[in-house]
Amino acid sequence: MTASLHVLVIEDNRALGQSLLTLLTARGYRAELAADGRAGLQMALAEPPDVLVLDLSLPGLDGLRVCERLRAECDRHVPILMLTARDTLAEKLRGFEAGADDYLVKPFDNDELIARCLALSHRRRAGSEHVLRIGSLTIDRRSGLIQREGQTLELRQTSLRILLVLAEAWPRAVTRSELVRRLWGDDPPESDPLRTHLYMLRQVLDRPFAVPMLVTIHDVGFRLDADQ
Repeated sequence: MTASLHVLVIEDNRALGQSLLTLLTARGYRAELAADGRAGLQMALAEPPDVLVLDLSLPGLDGLRVCERLRAECDRHVPILMLTARDTLAEKLRGFEAGADDYLVKPFDNDELIARCLALSHRRRAGSEHVLRIGSLTIDRRSGLIQREGQTLELRQTSLRILLVLAEAWPRAVTRSELVRRLWGDDPPESDPLRTHLYMLRQVLDRPFAVPMLVTIHDVGFRLDADQ
């Protein structure tokens, strides 16, 4: 799969963009470059890449808007690795809320960028349609509509992100450390809010139904189990 991996880079810094193209093509990937947000969005919609490497600060259309519009307009889920010099937790959360899958702060190590692109491309649901189905649970990643047994579930933002991570990994279990990194990047809160968010997710996802779907795997992490 790696030899034919299609990576689109949207980066307005000419030197960095060309450096990334050289790095990716040297690894055997098919890499393309766009220098502004509007052109990059058009390229991503015309031919959705296996991974999108997206700078946050872009002319024409910034990275957050590119991310939001791609999620709304593309007919499949394109994994997005957001690149930025903004390293605050608030900025990372804005990126995740816009639809980014992962976050890498500049300056970064080339091997780490390659490793994160590979991890994104290998996820079970990478490139799939927007609607995920696990048992009676359906998740529409475009509209944000979540239903179980035909009933609409109202989830807060963080609970929804946890559910998406678990659904995209299904049937694999997700470790606690992976969940924390996917939710808060490399700068997690000093407290341990994950326990509270998991509890809140269970109240909506499982409590009204006969069979629980969110299960804890001892010494491993958490997993969704199909209820049918």
